[in-house]
Amino acid sequence: MKKTFIIVLVLLVLAGGGIYWYITYKEDEKPIALQTAYPNYGYISRSVTATGTLEPVDTVTIGCQVSGTIKNIYADFNATVKKGQLIADLDKSLLMAAANQYNANLLVAKSQLVYDKSLFDRQTLLYNAGAISKQDYETAEYNYNSAKANVASVQAQLDAANKNLEYASIYSPVDGVVMTRNVSIGQTVAASFSTPTLFVIAKDIAKMQVQGAVDEADIGNVRIGQRVSFTVDAYPDDKFSGTVQQIRLEPTVSANVVTYTTIINAPNENLKLKPGMTANITVYTKEDSNALLIPAKALKFQPTPAMARKYKIGERLQDSSAAYRRTTGPDTLHRKKTDSSTVKRTRGFVWVIKADSLVEKRVVISLNDDTHAEILYGLTTEDEVVISAELTTAASKVKTTERSPFMPATRPGSNPVKPATTGNSK
Repeated sequence: MKKTFIIVLVLLVLAGGGIYWYITYKEDEKPIALQTAYPNYGYISRSVTATGTLEPVDTVTIGCQVSGTIKNIYADFNATVKKGQLIADLDKSLLMAAANQYNANLLVAKSQLVYDKSLFDRQTLLYNAGAISKQDYETAEYNYNSAKANVASVQAQLDAANKNLEYASIYSPVDGVVMTRNVSIGQTVAASFSTPTLFVIAKDIAKMQVQGAVDEADIGNVRIGQRVSFTVDAYPDDKFSGTVQQIRLEPTVSANVVTYTTIINAPNENLKLKPGMTANITVYTKEDSNALLIPAKALKFQPTPAMARKYKIGERLQDSSAAYRRTTGPDTLHRKKTDSSTVKRTRGFVWVIKADSLVEKRVVISLNDDTHAEILYGLTTEDEVVISAELTTAASKVKTTERSPFMPATRPGSNPVKPATTGNSK
């Protein structure tokens, strides 16, 4: 029994050793295919996303200063109106009756004024001749002054009645489009405590704005003047553009989430955008339209021990300005960004193929969108950068990899981009 156990144990050790030998040596003998790419010029950006609501840039609320019953309405929803255009009026019968009453009172007051003036003039002559007492003279003078004051009072009441009569006709104060109509013919409006809202008119719906809600974690990167693109559910295939115009300081808190209202202008010449639409916003906080790009995956590549049997692994470059000067050429000079925001720079390492060697290069990285990384210093378009490595079968053939459809297009006038190739072990 003991002998059998020893035999089984020896067989297991031999089997384990064979498997280890196969994994360690046979797998290392498989050819290593290196996926490489050359840096090229293209567009890269960093952005934040948010949602918002489309609103007219300016709206005017039209009310009524007098109470009454709506008699006529001359403008409906979506109607285009001009400044000074009559859009509604109230029943004016009671207001006209009040105006007529004050007008009659004014005639009586003026007639009384004429009588009291004539009496005062006669009393003045008599008083100067010594025919009447001073009391009679002062009484006549008092009645005359009271008549004058009464005429002025009734005149003011008549002016108010006429003004209320004018207020019974509702005119548009601006050129625009009727967004809301809150009244109908026959409806009674009461202006006793507050002015009722009859219409809401948008001045110009060809100029809209998006009131976006930007999260507090992203608001620090948003600046006035930054480019914005947005979509609406009504036109999923269309992309609209605008710019950040205002960042309001008052926060909005909902379910413990703090957001800040960001106003974005939205030109609407074709009138596709309508008030109240939900907009999916992308604010481009940093952009570079002529950046030297490499796949972001290349920054994570590290040679494996198996590659040391196929390639000469170069030493890491020292962190010195001389190293940067040696690797910096005209293609890697710092370029001005399309916005004025500060771009944070970070350092990283990439591996490039030099003949039969892998050489590590230190690079300065600006923007990184997790797909591509912008290289400011350390590489040129002549460097073949290693992206990743794969083990292949001996019978497999190494093919030139096609350009990724997600790589940015080469801008006119820039250096030609060499296609990404797959290096093979020798």
